[in-house]
Amino acid sequence: MLPAATKPILEHVFDALVDADITEITVVVGYGRTHVQSHFGSTYRGVSIDYVVQDKQLGSGHALLEAEPKVSGPQLVLNGDQLVEQRLIEDVREAHDNDAIATLGLVRDGDIANYGGVILEDDEHVTEIVERPRDDRSYHLNAGVYAFEPEIFEYLRGPEPQFNEYSLVDGIANAIDADETVRGVTSAGFWYDATYPWDLLEVTETLLGSTNGVESTVSTDAQIHESATIVEPVVISTDCVIGPGSVVGPNVALGENVTVGANAVVENSVVDADTRIGANATLIDGVTGHGVQIGAGSTMVGGPGDVRVGDRIHENERLGAVLADRVRDGGGVTYAPGTVVGSDAVITAGTAVSGTVDDGTEVQ
Repeated sequence: MLPAATKPILEHVFDALVDADITEITVVVGYGRTHVQSHFGSTYRGVSIDYVVQDKQLGSGHALLEAEPKVSGPQLVLNGDQLVEQRLIEDVREAHDNDAIATLGLVRDGDIANYGGVILEDDEHVTEIVERPRDDRSYHLNAGVYAFEPEIFEYLRGPEPQFNEYSLVDGIANAIDADETVRGVTSAGFWYDATYPWDLLEVTETLLGSTNGVESTVSTDAQIHESATIVEPVVISTDCVIGPGSVVGPNVALGENVTVGANAVVENSVVDADTRIGANATLIDGVTGHGVQIGAGSTMVGGPGDVRVGDRIHENERLGAVLADRVRDGGGVTYAPGTVVGSDAVITAGTAVSGTVDDGTEVQ
């Protein structure tokens, strides 16, 4: 549900499905499911949406197993946190037939080290699928768009999973080991990963710069002071207010009802709805959630920076800071590159913040 060019990532996924003439969508939801369900309801652009609840997050294969009662024939399966083009979905659907238990959508990508690599034989048959490959073989990137026959569920269940997690990739590997036919189709359709907050910056920049992406737009009811400067491409949503002397853009997405104060600078940032950016504040390479308040004179200088996510440190990522929902700073706050501030945190005026701040923390 994080925003990419003002729309939740999942909404972009649904758009690609609807544009590819998919007429029924089943969504496996778990953590944060009420947010998803309340946003989309039971239909989207005339297409019915059914929800399946995964009470325990035991892996991507387990998520699909939870949807098994809904499946009576071939199915398309997509990740909810990756943006894919309509063309990629259509290529997978057209390439699949029931002589293969699975068809994988693939793209040619130079950087597969953090994703799934696929070895193809005769440009069609998948002989191996490897998570985060480290060797120098010629891989295609697994774009996370699949067509499956119902028999795939048998391979998702066994053999026993590692670390009590059922992986979708392991299920496909099980099918390959059993000499089932698994096909790969290489598509020219685009694929963008949005796993981490800094990915939203790159995704938004790419969408704004792509002919197949999101048009640079300024809502007709946005209030933009005559002395403000808008540097395209941008998306400025309804009810936004841009104050005098401020500079917004390039590569900025402002959600609904965002206020940018006088002489503030916002650049290469994704700002979610109802956020207030104070006068003379600077926001570079920033990501905010809903209802964030950035005080006057606060500064986010931009990346690169080292970002801690869980127990892993990601080095030199292009991220000024992430401020989760309803963060409030009192003004004059300085954010070191790579700072992550949890929801409902309060930052006292004049504080220098770095590293990770937990939800609900008051920083003095």
